[in-house]
Amino acid sequence: MPNRRRALVIGIDDYPGSPLFGCVNDAKAIAALLEAHHDGSPNFEVVLRTSDVDSITRGSLREDIQRLFVPRDADVALFYFAGHGTENDLGGYIMTPDFASGDEGVNLSEILSRANASPAKESVIILDSCMSGALGASPSANNNAAAVSEGVSILTAARAGQAAAEINGNGMFTELVCAALDGGAADVLGNVSAPAIYTYVEEALGAWDQRPLFKAHLGQVESLRKALPAVSVETLRQLPSWFPAPDHVFPLDPEYEDTELGHDPAKVAIFKKLQKCRDAKLIEAVDEDFLYFAAMNSTGCSLTLLGQRYRKLAAERRI
Repeated sequence: MPNRRRALVIGIDDYPGSPLFGCVNDAKAIAALLEAHHDGSPNFEVVLRTSDVDSITRGSLREDIQRLFVPRDADVALFYFAGHGTENDLGGYIMTPDFASGDEGVNLSEILSRANASPAKESVIILDSCMSGALGASPSANNNAAAVSEGVSILTAARAGQAAAEINGNGMFTELVCAALDGGAADVLGNVSAPAIYTYVEEALGAWDQRPLFKAHLGQVESLRKALPAVSVETLRQLPSWFPAPDHVFPLDPEYEDTELGHDPAKVAIFKKLQKCRDAKLIEAVDEDFLYFAAMNSTGCSLTLLGQRYRKLAAERRI
């Protein structure tokens, strides 16, 4: 079966007169994460262009962007760029090494127009460049290029007029995006989506740092990568049997704790799974702060609202 997830990843350090030092590293790190899920299974089919290997021009970049968003059988089309960005009264641009006055690179509105017109179920644009927040903004209130069509999401390192910082050979923004893709922004099942990446990055940056920007028009949210699940699917599927009703209290006693004499190995195995669910905020101890004391004092545990949601998914055989 052909891969229906496509990614174009660009990293440019080699700008005449104003080189950068972390963009190639950033692009390679993003590409490596997108190519495979946590378990090594294939994810995106990635085209990686970096200035240490490739000659990236305005023309070649436009052609690559066009090719990314054209296919009709794509589930997700993702564009990532790390490099210089600029803006003028006509809008924002991502720059290529052959930039010239009045023709700095590829206009952000052109990229958005390509994504808006794409038949892919979801088109994702991630920009780690200065002034990248101009994407989706328009100097003219009547300019339709500013509109974000359904299925399109935009995540940028900085807002319009802001610089994007490099720290220790990497972009601060991309470093956080990589951490998010590697599991920092994963849900209980390990799925990492564009909105979750934004939340992770936004919360990690301080009030005085550059501020990321997220714009989206999504009818449904695609997972961009599957990280290590906080709780295994097998364990989640047991929630309805442990909790026959959403408000059920699962009784605990000292036999669930393996440090106690006379503990029950079968109960201990269940307790370890319940502890995983507790760590994922799916369950909580009843009348105690910790599951250990709930077991030792023979109280029990109950589902949180999040736990009730996953119990329902398991009961309906949706996971």
